[in-house]
Amino acid sequence: MSALLTLTAGSTQAQVKTVAERLGYPADAKLLIIHADDLALAHSVDAASFAALDQKAATSASVMVPCPWLTEVAAYAKAHPDADLGIHTTLTSEWETYRWGSVASRDQVPSLLDPGGYFWADVAGAMKHMKPEEAEREVRAQVERALQAGIRPTHLDNHMGTLLTNPALLAVYLKVAREYRLPFLAVRMPNLPTTMLSMLKDTDIVLDALVSPRQGLRPEEWTDGYVEVIRNLKPRLNQLIVHLGYDDAELQAITVNHPDFGAAWRQRDFNAITSPKIKQALEENHVILIGWKDLKKLL
Repeated sequence: MSALLTLTAGSTQAQVKTVAERLGYPADAKLLIIHADDLALAHSVDAASFAALDQKAATSASVMVPCPWLTEVAAYAKAHPDADLGIHTTLTSEWETYRWGSVASRDQVPSLLDPGGYFWADVAGAMKHMKPEEAEREVRAQVERALQAGIRPTHLDNHMGTLLTNPALLAVYLKVAREYRLPFLAVRMPNLPTTMLSMLKDTDIVLDALVSPRQGLRPEEWTDGYVEVIRNLKPRLNQLIVHLGYDDAELQAITVNHPDFGAAWRQRDFNAITSPKIKQALEENHVILIGWKDLKKLL
């Protein structure tokens, strides 16, 4: 969740061909990844996300490896070897009564954990305590756990943007992604500190835009908000991040007292992207859906 915090990387990349051309599309193609965050968070999230992937309403998703429902995602990955599943590197645990901790041994990553042995609940707490070398140890452990479970990741992104907040942690994110030959979520932005811009390479694949509906949508406006996003897409490499789930007892209990990204929110996201209105908008606006596995082939 809180995926907009991933807007913390840019690029000095100058390519002769655009990403669209490298993928075999016209240079002015409107490319869109519809990406579902937070797999393994809950059975409800998994079920809704799998349904969206199966319907091709979502073109990729990413997995929170420390969360309890990882084995369900691994079973899906085994049954769907072409599924586009990345690693949602997770270093925070934000829910009030539902918490998780590290994949690495606790004694190997003590700065990542609060007094109760869980990840810090927010980015501020994590930033205050986290040591980069321990963050790297944990991120590697998460990638390895996914591989051991049979998940073949297509990319790397980051839960709540924790790794994207300063150069030392960004270096961890880039180092692990490159060593495992995974594209990573980064967005072209001209106003980043030079130190962070200089860490990106010409060979890195960088999104042009991370798009999202306007804030303040009422529930009855939710689907139309996503249609508006599609109508406003520009010819470039875009990603739309959604948070899917069913508004059931399990997800209501997990997201208690947290309406943003809560059970009803995730149900509305699912209803929106699986709506015929979205399919029609994609067709009418000549949007080409792609996934991270397509970008991975360009590395």
